Amino acid sequence: MAGRFLQAFKPIAKALPVVHAPERRVRFSEKLFWTLLALIIYLIMGTIPLYGVVAGEQWQLQYMRIIFASQRGRLTELGIGPIVTAGLILQLLVGANMIECDMTNPEDRALFTSASKAFSMIFTGIQASAYIIGGVYGQLDPLTSIIVFLQLIAAGIIIILLDEMVQKGWGLGSGISLFILGGVAQQVAWWCLFPGPSGDGKPFGFFPALIHVALTGEDPVSIVVRGALPSLVGFLATIAIFLITIYLQGVRVEIPIAHAMYKGFRGRYPINLLYVSNLPVIFASALFANIYFFSQLFWVNFNQGNRNPWINLLGMYRSNPDTNQLEPIGGLVYYVISPRGPMDVAADPIRALGYAAILIAFCAIFSVIWLEVGGLGPSTVAKQLVDSGMQIPGYRRSAKPIEMLLKRYIPAVTVLGGIIVGLIAASADFLGAFGSGTGILLSVGILYQYYQILLREQAAEMYPALRRFIGG
Repeated sequence: MAGRFLQAFKPIAKALPVVHAPERRVRFSEKLFWTLLALIIYLIMGTIPLYGVVAGEQWQLQYMRIIFASQRGRLTELGIGPIVTAGLILQLLVGANMIECDMTNPEDRALFTSASKAFSMIFTGIQASAYIIGGVYGQLDPLTSIIVFLQLIAAGIIIILLDEMVQKGWGLGSGISLFILGGVAQQVAWWCLFPGPSGDGKPFGFFPALIHVALTGEDPVSIVVRGALPSLVGFLATIAIFLITIYLQGVRVEIPIAHAMYKGFRGRYPINLLYVSNLPVIFASALFANIYFFSQLFWVNFNQGNRNPWINLLGMYRSNPDTNQLEPIGGLVYYVISPRGPMDVAADPIRALGYAAILIAFCAIFSVIWLEVGGLGPSTVAKQLVDSGMQIPGYRRSAKPIEMLLKRYIPAVTVLGGIIVGLIAASADFLGAFGSGTGILLSVGILYQYYQILLREQAAEMYPALRRFIGG
């Protein structure tokens, strides 16, 4: 049974806006329609400017916007940040046994979902207030502040409900993954094709810059590395990371399984190297984003004269005269923001090593936490196999021996996968990959998830009796 903390969300859940799960089986074509509709609505919201906000103000959180699918000064200003932050905090509390929650219990899972939604809405309000109070949009009068706050709240609730609609069976996958994929695709296209000017006298996009060099006869070496701008090294790194991640998605240990009722059915239960997928890097990015935002907020509002050692420990900033924006120069925040491109890495290799170490460590930690919170642990998987009529040849049809077999692989693969994910994300950032290393990693993982979803939908149509096991 759920602890008192989750039980407290029973009455709150009744007051929250909700998308009800379908009472019938939703056909694949319908799921595809609702998935595309959710993505279109999100993309449209990303083009609608916030009323009362002047474009080009400070605090753009440029390092994190790709990951959280947010757009500066638009209705999607907060993106999926509140949802991810709420999930991160609750999962940490459950993982530390500070909250009693049995994820195999349907009632507990429902209460956990309600708590996640409530926390997402709370964090939407907190972040919206912090943006306004912290001066993200400059100095706003009281009426405009209220209008901007209400816009951010309304947009945040819509995003939460779109995600819930997709996850509850109306769509495919999850809204969070869908919005991240859309945001990364936009960013990669921008970095490849945008013809506008940049700081080095060439067009911003890689291909327009390449054409510019070819037509003007400039030294071709000038396009190889361009600082934080799209370059040949970044383009090649994007392709390499994309291919490496696709390969790693297919690395797995396969355990043979059979169905107790369908004697002719034989299959394999895969334990992928990236067992917990891309969630660890999302949670690590959420943690880093909040460190970045709140350290900047405290620095601007509570560290006049640079005299507070505690705030300095969290983060130190200076104003960049070229961009007129604050950039981190010390404290914890300096080591949780990735250097962008080989030139940044060469300028401060200690920072690069520190960032890589912190990212890899947190990816491994969040992988282990999600193993149990997400219902992916050996005991949970063993119970699911037995309850679905599956068994492993050579083992009696009982959860305990199957669990012991799974324990040989799942914990080790989980930690190793988290380390690899963190290493890939950091390496791609250091090479200047388009859309950020984390963005590329997430997009490949999400595309692979959708590929698996399509296979499950097909299998569910061919073998209706297996629908319960494969989640179709």
